[in-house]
Amino acid sequence: MLGFWRKSAAEIWPDEPAKARQKDTDARWTLKFAKARPTVDGRPQPDIAIPSFGYKSSIAICRAFGFIRKGKVTDGARYDGRMLRDVVTGDNTASDVWADTAYRSQSNERWLKAQGRVSRIHRRKPKGRPMPENIRRGNATKSRVRARVEHVFAHQKAKMGLFVRTIGIARAEAKITLANLAFNMHRLIFHETRTTTG
Repeated sequence: MLGFWRKSAAEIWPDEPAKARQKDTDARWTLKFAKARPTVDGRPQPDIAIPSFGYKSSIAICRAFGFIRKGKVTDGARYDGRMLRDVVTGDNTASDVWADTAYRSQSNERWLKAQGRVSRIHRRKPKGRPMPENIRRGNATKSRVRARVEHVFAHQKAKMGLFVRTIGIARAEAKITLANLAFNMHRLIFHETRTTTG
């Protein structure tokens, strides 16, 4: 089955070029999870799993000004934790790295330490046990910083109307990279306007 997915659309449908042009063999299916609202009496509901097909954008931003420093586009099924080394840049003068729990692994922690970085990655809840209070408080503190990267995606989706409907990872990467550049231009205008108006 893996061999099938490595083939291009033209190789899979050699006798149907029109069909091959409409098939995206680079994109992948994944599940996105959303928190369900509690019931009226306050009981928690199971998380909602939303199937999604396409690509994933991973970015690193600077904490001080909110500029996107580096981005990487992959298929939608790529595990977030594997993207850490692709987006953490060596020219960033800050030593702290803030990220959600998907990026926490022993391998990533060792790599960050070897790079002279300080891990501020969220800690996971212990399986089958309640979250210890000190870890819950630590994660809440980290969230105030880490949430800034979510503002980038919200801005691109809501204000810029970013929606990838291209075929192939090269076109998706071009569209997302242009959106990242446009976001940085918007941030630059924001900072320059704030400086001049004082």
